[in-house]
Amino acid sequence: MDRPTRRHADREAEAAGPQQASLRVATPPTLRHQIVERLKEAIELGQFLPGARLIDRELCERMGVSRTSIREAMRELEAAGLITTLPNKGSIVSVVTPEMARSIYETRAVLEGLAARLFARRASSEQIAGLKKTVDELAAVYTNYTPQGMMRAKTAFYGILLEGCGNPIVADMLRIIHTRVSQLRATSHSNPSRAKQSIAEIREMVAALETRDAEAAWHKCVRHIENAADAALAVLAAQQSPKSGQGKTPARKKPRKS
Repeated sequence: MDRPTRRHADREAEAAGPQQASLRVATPPTLRHQIVERLKEAIELGQFLPGARLIDRELCERMGVSRTSIREAMRELEAAGLITTLPNKGSIVSVVTPEMARSIYETRAVLEGLAARLFARRASSEQIAGLKKTVDELAAVYTNYTPQGMMRAKTAFYGILLEGCGNPIVADMLRIIHTRVSQLRATSHSNPSRAKQSIAEIREMVAALETRDAEAAWHKCVRHIENAADAALAVLAAQQSPKSGQGKTPARKKPRKS
């Protein structure tokens, strides 16, 4: 190679340097990511109930993947709080206690209220229109409820809300919280009157977003989540009350005085 040709090659290498340093990777979702999403979906849809054991061998057979891939996905789900590993027993679907549920909803109210406030200030007109459309889809699901329909509608609604808020940190943190909320969603929607109230609250929040009233949007968003928390906690308390009375001898009634 003569000198001019070598210099040209050197310039090309230098030009290619920054592109190589970016380490940009454009690939489809990894196998682990697909397994994680399938398991999250199964937990949200109630295919794996709280407290259910998750056995590696059975999951490998059902999903057609290796045990190594299953274990990598399980570690990610455990970090997200959806799975709990018990000593000498293996992994189970996490059981959400009333105390944990209260903490989840309190955190959700803070983050989602902030997302609503930011959305009112930053969202484009197209994003506001898109959010209104997803509320109509949500209303249709509330009328004819199915777990799959609710999951799709909620994913579409929050996808636009989190994108439009313009804060990726809030969006990432809320996605983690929403993963935990997915276990409680069926609980808070088990009351038909709560379902009607819920969609009315969401419409009020979106109306505030449409007028770009950030404080009103924050207030209505927080109120919606607090009401959902009250409904979920009431159901959880009712579910646990029979267990709390097991093994206890009923108190004797004092004889009435004549």
